[in-house]
Amino acid sequence: MRVPTVLVTGATGFVGRRLVPVLLDRGLAVRAMTRRPEKYDGPGEPVGGDVHDAASLTQALTGVDVAVYLVHSLDDKDFERKDAEAAQTFGRVAAECGVRQIVYLGGLGEDDDDLSPHLRSRREVEGKLAEGGVPVTVLRAAIVVGAGGISWEITRQLVKNLPAMVVPKWVSTKTQPIAIDDVVRYLDGVIDNDAAAGRVLEIGGPEQLTYLEMMQQAAEVILGRRLPIVKVPVLTPSLSSHWIAFVTDVDTTTAKNLIDSMSTEVIVSDHAIDEIVPGRPIAYQESVRRALEES
Repeated sequence: MRVPTVLVTGATGFVGRRLVPVLLDRGLAVRAMTRRPEKYDGPGEPVGGDVHDAASLTQALTGVDVAVYLVHSLDDKDFERKDAEAAQTFGRVAAECGVRQIVYLGGLGEDDDDLSPHLRSRREVEGKLAEGGVPVTVLRAAIVVGAGGISWEITRQLVKNLPAMVVPKWVSTKTQPIAIDDVVRYLDGVIDNDAAAGRVLEIGGPEQLTYLEMMQQAAEVILGRRLPIVKVPVLTPSLSSHWIAFVTDVDTTTAKNLIDSMSTEVIVSDHAIDEIVPGRPIAYQESVRRALEES
């Protein structure tokens, strides 16, 4: 019986570099796609590929059974257009190469909400990937907690660098953070799984928390105490992003694109994933401890 071949885009990124070894341990053949394969020193077979270059994708996707799409352009002001075009190209080439399944890590949020450009783009990418006809499995997540993740780095550096915080009203919005270990577990569980083909599945940790509660719990783990926090009625996403860029090493464009989404409640409302990939998710404070140990 032939071993399925899985292509992981963004193999050197936050999620990809953790997913590749897990898939190899499972006995799958893994291609690690990167724009600079000659510099790749991780596990798996390095292959060159650029989601904006159809010819390079044809080479990378030929002979692939499942493709994992972990690409985004949040650090670009024109990210919505670029991500849509890249997803459309990837979905089309994947179909031409006979790929059986595309797996995409998207974002939570109700479809009828007034979604931010970031979350709206994630929805558009879901559709563009599917236009070629390959069944797409979408895992929708909120904030992913893990060393190297943008959201975690913002939280960690704010808590570490500030003696107190002035925060906007969006800190009262509820979200459902998830540990990076659980994201990888769910991705592994749906890859080459017929029960997940063509489905949109929601994933999250065991707790629904406001952003304020997340920061306070993170402060307890990182500092051993809570932070003094003052809410202000007006602090625009633009001002917030400049503040974050000043206090942390996250660039202003990425920060603004993420902050724009923080006024939208993003919690799990459909628990179908529990039947496909059973298991107990990691608690938020434990995910913070693991991220801190790895940072």
